[in-house]
This record gives sequence, structure tokens and C-alpha cells, in this order.
Amino acid sequence: MIYSFSDNKLDLKRHVLTRKGENIPVEPQVFDILHVLAKNAGSLVTKDQLIEAVWEGRIVSEATISARINAARTAVGDNGRDQRIIRTVPRRGFEMVAEVSIQEDAGPQALPELRQTIRYAASADGTNIAWSSAGEGPPLLYAWHHLSHLEKDWASGLLRRGLTALAERHRLIRYDIRGSGLSDPINREDGLDEHVDDMIAVADAAGLDRFPVVATLQAAAVAIRLAARWPHRVSRLVLHNGYARGRATRENAPEASDNDPFIALLKSGGWGDPDNGFMRAWATMVLPMASFDETTELIQLIAHACSTEDALLQRNLIDKLDVLDDLPKVRAPTLVIHTRMCTIHPAAEGRRVAAGIPGAEFLEVDSSNTFLISSDLAFDRVFGATLEFLDRDEPT
Repeated sequence: MIYSFSDNKLDLKRHVLTRKGENIPVEPQVFDILHVLAKNAGSLVTKDQLIEAVWEGRIVSEATISARINAARTAVGDNGRDQRIIRTVPRRGFEMVAEVSIQEDAGPQALPELRQTIRYAASADGTNIAWSSAGEGPPLLYAWHHLSHLEKDWASGLLRRGLTALAERHRLIRYDIRGSGLSDPINREDGLDEHVDDMIAVADAAGLDRFPVVATLQAAAVAIRLAARWPHRVSRLVLHNGYARGRATRENAPEASDNDPFIALLKSGGWGDPDNGFMRAWATMVLPMASFDETTELIQLIAHACSTEDALLQRNLIDKLDVLDDLPKVRAPTLVIHTRMCTIHPAAEGRRVAAGIPGAEFLEVDSSNTFLISSDLAFDRVFGATLEFLDRDEPT
């Protein structure tokens, strides 16, 4: 369905806003606000109705609502003074006052749903790495954390919205690292350089010469090492809750692995079991802002990601990562985004990365989640900033 108003078209199927024929980038929540207002054009939409439709009833501040409304006005060519399209009804809500026409989906001729294609690339040591491609446009390599599964993540309610936001603007390239998902198992002797080789192998297989990278958690260290050693390959870096040194190399590291809750979980035999107390406690620590059902989905996702043995090998490698010496060698424009209240990888680790990379930008957002999920109130800000940074012209 397409809503048309004042030179704007809001395409629900493609999740795209155009103004005078040009695509206008908008954050997912801003798009949802425009949908609610267009659907109820000519009628008052109360703040409670807006919160229920866009934020699924979660508590949000007046400032958050105002910021999203202002962003919606800007996107459709309106402003708070003129209010030609979106009118504020003081203390009550909002109304779309522009005339709206509706065009139904074109049936079989409508644009197809985004789908991904999975292939394999051989790394330098022969390890088979599963990678996928979805969407069209400028390429983007998206490096996820160590517990991934290309198929399960793509269909996940926790992750799909973020993946779609990237794939609607880019040819999105993802991959399962060795020891995870559809890729070959990890070897005990594998280290950071093998993971860098995997990232290069995926880029080569996808036909990427120079490309931007969005990396999450431990994948940030891999991307940093790649950008430092092969600067001609990486055009931009966006790091979500990334860190340059693993937990075992930090000041307050546990003196023994037995004190590590993740290791205790793996040894408890409850890996991937939503009813296991250790498993649920760990998942809650990873996503403290998630609901009970979202925590259950996270547990089910990582159950598909890898075995207990591979998870132990991954943890041993990840906790000892150290790319501090690589930071000053990175030449790619870099945006570092970190959640302010993350307990597993504190915001100080993100600041350390931003301070170490010449010219890096830093954005700290209000969340305690270790990675961003669809329901997180910081989701729109993080993915909006990511897309805006990726869309900038490359420096000469």
C-alpha cells in the first residue's frame, strides 16, 4: 500500500519514503509515525495511540515523541512553524492535515520481498565460510557477533528490522564466522588473523574491492585489524559496541575462568535451553532491556549458532583480543557507537576505540543492551546515525 500526500509517497511494502521522486532516509520509528498519521489522515491521533502503535505501549518521554515528530516533519518537507502536513494539537496529539490518497499494492507486479542468497567462500586456510547477500545498492559488509546463524538471524524478530533497514539501502553482505552458524568449525589454534582472513575471503567472493564495514562486538576488532593492515580495502567503519581489547586483557578481568558467568553457563550443560537458569541469567545479562519472550528467542537463536565446544573456543579467543596497536593505523572514516549502560563491554571501551582511531566520531546512546534489538528505544538513533554516516561522500 502507498500513501501519497504533498509530493510524498509512503510505500509500506518497500518501507520507503520518497519526496518529489527522491528517496528520503528515515529512521524506522519515524516511518511508523508517518504511517499511523497517514492511515488516520484528517483525524486526531492521541499521544497514547501513537505510543501504542509505534512503541508498542512502552513508556517514552515527551522529548522522545517531540524529536520523532520533528524528524517526521523534516522528512516530508514540513516544519513546526507552518505545520502544513502534520499539525500538533496541544496537550492531545497530532493530525495529518494534508490530503492523502491511497494506492493498493499492485499484486503480482509489486516489488518482491527482500530475500537473501547464501553461498560459501574458502578462507586462506581452506575453512569454508558461509556468507549471504540481500538487497541492492552500494555494498556493505556487516560483521555480526560470534553467535550467528545466517538463516535464523534473517528471520528473527529481534534482528530482522535492523537487517532490513540496511538491506533496503545497500547490498548487504553478512557471514557466519568460523565456528558459528553455517560455517566450518573453529580450530583450537585459530586466532584473530584467521578471522581477518575470513572477512577478506567473504569480501573477495562477493566481488567487493573497496567497501564499508559495520561491525558489532568482537567483529569490531577484526574490522579494525583489516582496516589497519589493508587500508585500501575499507572505505568506512561503523562499530556498534565494539572494543579493542577482550575482557581478559582489561583491568578488572576475572582471575580465573571459573569466575566467568559465561564459562559457568557452558559447563552447566544448559546451553541453548530457555528453561535453564544459567542460560536465562546470561541472556538477561546480554539483553537486560528485553522482554521474557525476547530473551527466550535470543536463547533459541544462539542454540542454533554453535555447539558448546565451539562456544568455548570462541570465548577463549575473543576474551584475549587486543588491537590497541592497530587503532592509530586506521585511516578509514570511523563512527563508534556504544550503549551507555552496557555492563559486559562498558562504554569506556568504546571511548578508548574512538580516541585511538584518528578523527573517529563517537556516539553514546541510552541503552544497557549488549547489541541493539528492534524494541530498544535506542534502535532508531543507532541505525539512523549508521545509515547517515554510510551515505556521506567518501573524503578525497
